[in-house]
Amino acid sequence: MIALKVILIILAVVFALFLLSLIIYFFNLDMKFAAAMTPVMNKYYDWQKRRREKGKKE
Repeated sequence: MIALKVILIILAVVFALFLLSLIIYFFNLDMKFAAAMTPVMNKYYDWQKRRREKGKKE
């Protein structure tokens, strides 16, 4: 009986993850997130570059 409950829980989780992946694919949410993160990542990379260049000058 416990094994059946465990199997049902595993199937429910797999099904929920499958539906989540379909929603992400259908609405193209991964690329929208990447586009929203681009300015933030550019600021970080520019900061790293300035810090690296400052270290080379010293």
